Amino acid sequence: MVIMGIQKPAWLEALYTQKFFVGCCYHETAKKNEKNVYCLDCCVSICPHCIPSHRFHRLLQVRRYVYHDVVRLEDLQKLIDCSNVQAYTINSAKVVFIKKRPQNRQFKGAVNYCTSCDRSLQEPFIHCSLGCKVDFLLKHYKDLSPFLRKCKTLTLSPDFLIPQETGEEEMANETAQSTIVDSDEPMSWSSSGSESMSMSMAYSSDQIVRKKRSGLYLWRSSANRVSDEDIASSMSRRKGIPHRSPLC
Repeated sequence: MVIMGIQKPAWLEALYTQKFFVGCCYHETAKKNEKNVYCLDCCVSICPHCIPSHRFHRLLQVRRYVYHDVVRLEDLQKLIDCSNVQAYTINSAKVVFIKKRPQNRQFKGAVNYCTSCDRSLQEPFIHCSLGCKVDFLLKHYKDLSPFLRKCKTLTLSPDFLIPQETGEEEMANETAQSTIVDSDEPMSWSSSGSESMSMSMAYSSDQIVRKKRSGLYLWRSSANRVSDEDIASSMSRRKGIPHRSPLC
């Protein structure tokens, strides 16, 4: 909420002070646990693993550009007026810097500078970041209310990837497949007729070797071993040449 007109809304203040692209303390052992999402309702930075706990909240994705935090202009425009803020294009999307990026006036030919941090800008922009514009508005207008926009829903872009944890059902399927492959139980075939006959063959995982030779997959076991020399000789034989006895 805006207090006394001059104060920043809680989500805007937290967006400026929260740290992003650091490890999440709640998911220290998980992969891809960098905080790159901002929850406007809780005013905290979260990692992709925290999203299920905030799935009904307004979420804003934070990106990284030249070692600074940026957000998509399309998303930020739903929260606050971003006119006169210079945007940059990354991955075919326009982004805006969140914090100030101070710079000394080293470009003598430039005549357009940021209103807060003296960074050279392209015309007609006068703010290099969201923070610079907010400071400018508070200094000259003393109130942010006319520039804030009501946004009830804010979702992540479709290209955002949420890590999928391995569920119990998937683990059960993997265990079942592993049991079948590594099983030491004999496989039997039976046929009915005048004389019934059954045959059983047992295979051990350490006795089976899979070899790939010229696009062929060969299985080799202790019961029927095929040497590398036999394979090489069989593959090198020429086909279609008849073997004739010598003429007398």
